[in-house]
Amino acid sequence: MFIARVLGDVVATSKNIELVGKKLLLVQPLNLQDEADGKAIIAVDSVQAGIGDRVLIMREGGSARIIFQNEKIPLQAVIVGIVDGIDIQQ
Repeated sequence: MFIARVLGDVVATSKNIELVGKKLLLVQPLNLQDEADGKAIIAVDSVQAGIGDRVLIMREGGSARIIFQNEKIPLQAVIVGIVDGIDIQQ
């Protein structure tokens, strides 16, 4: 899992039938300083996240398919939470 920020919506008028009705979002992975870390990816939203939200991403296809209870859904990353805050003790 990792934390990311939602950059925007991905609109696809033609997509795999298993993804019909699913919201696709472009997310930017973040480091612990809340800075961009790596390349942006597309994730399927399961928590009604919006642009600018910090989110928790599960990037493992098998776990993602369990969330949607669909073994045929072709996805690798799913948004599983909206992050309200991070508390790091040093």
